[in-house]
Amino acid sequence: MDMRNDVVANLYRQNAGFSLDRSFYAAEEVHQLDLDAVFYREWLFVGHECELPDSGSYLTLQLGDYPLLIVRDASGTLRAFHNACRHRGSRLCSADRGKVAKLVCPYHQWTYELDGRLLFARDMGPEFEAERFGLKPVHCETLAGYVFVCLAEAPPDFASFRAMAEPYLAPHGLADAKVAYETTIVEKGNWKLVWENNRECYHCAGNHPELCRTFPDTPTLTSPTGDVADPAVLRLWERCRSLALPSGFATSADAQYRLTRLPLLRDAESYTLSGKRAVKRPLSASVDASDIGALLLYHYPSTWNHVLVDHAVSFRVVPLGPQETAVTTKWLVHKDAVEGVDYDRKTLTEVWEATNDQDRQVVEENQRGINSPAYEPGPYSPVHEAGVIQFVDWYRSILEQRLREDVPAATRVA
Repeated sequence: MDMRNDVVANLYRQNAGFSLDRSFYAAEEVHQLDLDAVFYREWLFVGHECELPDSGSYLTLQLGDYPLLIVRDASGTLRAFHNACRHRGSRLCSADRGKVAKLVCPYHQWTYELDGRLLFARDMGPEFEAERFGLKPVHCETLAGYVFVCLAEAPPDFASFRAMAEPYLAPHGLADAKVAYETTIVEKGNWKLVWENNRECYHCAGNHPELCRTFPDTPTLTSPTGDVADPAVLRLWERCRSLALPSGFATSADAQYRLTRLPLLRDAESYTLSGKRAVKRPLSASVDASDIGALLLYHYPSTWNHVLVDHAVSFRVVPLGPQETAVTTKWLVHKDAVEGVDYDRKTLTEVWEATNDQDRQVVEENQRGINSPAYEPGPYSPVHEAGVIQFVDWYRSILEQRLREDVPAATRVA
């Protein structure tokens, strides 16, 4: 408790508009607090519905201490469970993904229905009550093709996010897409550094030559609220509204999530070196128009996304340790798009593969500098790094709120 109280006090001492104290990026105890207070209690993006097309299709994910299992049951419902047998705790599924008829523990063959009910447990005696030992469920929600889970006993509200995001995402048909390619890179940096780097383009011109061919680094466009007076933005929004595509800046009250459409540079339609579409077949038959820019979505602490006319790119953030973060990128295309006919994988992925590796290097150098005892928090640029300030403010607010809730009143710092 003293350690948690110390963290609250440290948060209270942080200067607004400055980076965080070294311990928030490097210390094992703060990493554990981030898991306990943030990742174990917020809604987290885990994957896409299209990755679970059939009854028995499953995905797994290790989140901190928790192995998780997401599976489509016989009725077509997506369910999430703790990936641990109720007998002696062995993981049921060890592969990243697969398809099964039933969930069978490889250790002693306890067998579960896809809805989590225990069906078979050999030689457990006449007094054994199978109904008491079903798999432990995890909260699971789907939204326009995205799958989110929450480990909290009482999860935060999801309906508000659904109401805001669904009108933006639904026209793009992501529930009916397919993952054309995915990668996972491990960045040797704290998860907050990964997010801080994502929330600004101050670094883009000097680090991302491929991305900067199509993605604008104008600070008024990449800030939390954007510049609604920018003529290029207004033209794009007007065009998108004529196509029944919601476009304006939509942000939650606490700024945990935001959606908007932004124009690409030089009449580009896609994130390619040429600016031309990477996929001949549009992502959705109902949205096949040039100059609709990119739909941007972020949701702290686990995902940011770019949705274009021909494909979508999702990013998932999972902390592995105080100085190690897994970033999984998935490129989605129309379910019937054929590689080698409708798209070339290199053309589809090369911009973000290059950008991801460049960001990895940026984050890792950032972490190395912060690890120095000489590091002290520095000021963010209010012009270029307003998005970073907003993210850090959200993090400080949610962490302080959760830690104060968990600290007994008599021991709290005033």
